[in-house]
Amino acid sequence: MEASIVSLRNGGDVLFLMLGAVMVFAMHAGFAFLEVGTVRKKSQVNAFVKILSDWSVSTIIYFLIGYPIAYGIDFLQPAAGLLGDNQGIELVRFFFLLCFAACIPAIISGGIAERAKFWPQVAAGAVFVGLAYPFFESLIWGRNSSYLQGFLERTLGAPFHDFAGSVVVHSMGGWMALPAVLILGPRMGRYVRGKSHPIPVSNIPFLALGSWILAVGWFGFNVMSAQKLEGISGLVAVNSLMAMVGGVLFALVASRNDPGFVHNGALAGLIAICAGSDIVHPLAAFLLGGIGSLIFVYGFQWEQEKLKIDDVLGVWPLHGVVGSWGGIAAGIFGMPVFGGMGGVNFFSQLIGTLLAIAYALTVSVLVYVMVRNLFGFRMTDEDEFAGPDLRIHNIDAYPEDHVR
Repeated sequence: MEASIVSLRNGGDVLFLMLGAVMVFAMHAGFAFLEVGTVRKKSQVNAFVKILSDWSVSTIIYFLIGYPIAYGIDFLQPAAGLLGDNQGIELVRFFFLLCFAACIPAIISGGIAERAKFWPQVAAGAVFVGLAYPFFESLIWGRNSSYLQGFLERTLGAPFHDFAGSVVVHSMGGWMALPAVLILGPRMGRYVRGKSHPIPVSNIPFLALGSWILAVGWFGFNVMSAQKLEGISGLVAVNSLMAMVGGVLFALVASRNDPGFVHNGALAGLIAICAGSDIVHPLAAFLLGGIGSLIFVYGFQWEQEKLKIDDVLGVWPLHGVVGSWGGIAAGIFGMPVFGGMGGVNFFSQLIGTLLAIAYALTVSVLVYVMVRNLFGFRMTDEDEFAGPDLRIHNIDAYPEDHVR
């Protein structure tokens, strides 16, 4: 009887994590459609192929290198050993956490769209997923967490809290994207003689579809971060919902009904709540997500028009800055005085967040300078003008338009 109960519990955990992994895997379709709807028609095929290719390379690299670095688990053993006596829970945990790791190149893809070479970016993504991201992951969630987390707990009374990756995933990806965008420079015609010439998005319905797919999958991203069926929390689910709604409504007002900002506002709210989704009150989650949305709306405008950074999908303000806000905000709204569960320290959250920013920028600069010097990073002017769909993939998104 006891063995049957253990087997049932293990099976429940395997199913729980597998369903979460599938939901987060579906989010990568959201990344793809969000990018396809934002870039011009001549870059839509490239966006789809990039996301799927990065996912596939990430799977192999994270299986062989990244996951062992982060968690000390080696999968190079017979299948019977991989299955073990717990029905292969470690395998589906790899699948679930792979979906997080693969968000890094997917996030970067949106920032560098329409002018980056294909294979150099695939190689850069492999380095991030195989080496850079897993090392930081190991410090927060994995095998080396006793060092940083132990230090923060001994010194400040609480470790760095990031339940579902506001900082570990989103802030990391957004800040890694910034050096890539700066090294590439703006798209042709985006800024002429110091003046901004905004490039219209190509397809609002695709952009909206991408946002919806991401939002639905996000409940797997957040709720299933418990990683065990017995750890599931209704608080995480409702906080995710409230933060998303806060993001939408704040963006609706701040942007004066702009559909791009409204749909990205939902994502800003969800990014912001990841870290503290298990400890804040739902009303605090609404406010936290709304503030994250305002950070994106005004941050994107400041980035594009004042700093003149051609970050096509605004991934630095959306994932980088809003993700950082989410990490810090968990140390504020997670306190009991704001209706939170407690167990967090503002300074632990601040230190963990700033450390992630510094690490992401340092690693990204090193990788992209190396990529630029070894392989070249930007397409030629002729290829960029024709578009990556034709020059990289030899077909565009609407080939029937050329049939006579």
